[in-house]
Amino acid sequence: MAKNLEEWVEGDVRSLKEKGLRWLSEEYFFRDQVCPMISHPSYFFAPADWILLYLETVKPEDPIVEIKGKAYSMRDAMRDPAYQYPSMVVGIFMTFFDVHVNRMPFAGRLCYRELEAIHTYNHPMLALEKSVVDDLCINLDQTGYLHSNQRMLNKIIAPDLGQHYYVLQIADYDVDAIMPFHLKQNRRLAQNQRSSQIRYGSQVDLIVPLIPGTEGRFSRPTWALC
Repeated sequence: MAKNLEEWVEGDVRSLKEKGLRWLSEEYFFRDQVCPMISHPSYFFAPADWILLYLETVKPEDPIVEIKGKAYSMRDAMRDPAYQYPSMVVGIFMTFFDVHVNRMPFAGRLCYRELEAIHTYNHPMLALEKSVVDDLCINLDQTGYLHSNQRMLNKIIAPDLGQHYYVLQIADYDVDAIMPFHLKQNRRLAQNQRSSQIRYGSQVDLIVPLIPGTEGRFSRPTWALC
């Protein structure tokens, strides 16, 4: 069920903030809650528990978001200067209090590849998490990690959709652990089926290319939560 930030912090986070890091890691963070295997061809399901950072339709060279005046585009996100499609992109930030098991938004054949690192170390996401949990606001100036951190690009070919889409996973500081559950490439997975996990705080973006002839189909997208 979707909640605003204040409802989520008061209802889901407040009672856990005094717990130690070891307890959170052993008893809470790595939980894998039961999620119904609902399938519906009219919906994209959220790939993760989430804080919604952005939901934009952008051209490949235009900024999804500006971070302290520096543009972050689809080509930057996918590290592909030749990426050519305008796209809908949904940015999902996962705090330390969220389930980090990622699931399939729409059924299809999944292949994945880790993109080349820009820096030796990932930049921390803690400043953004603190603004969300402590200040009840989303400060996009704290998302500088988007320019640099380790990422896995998952491409899903969805015959029922008539095209492909992407799930982009971005790791937090000193994590270096995006873990696919299915190592075989081009494996068919059902909608809402578990696909992978990112350890500790992280981000997942759902990217739907608006391939010529499909723009109208996605002009009013419907999103659903597990």
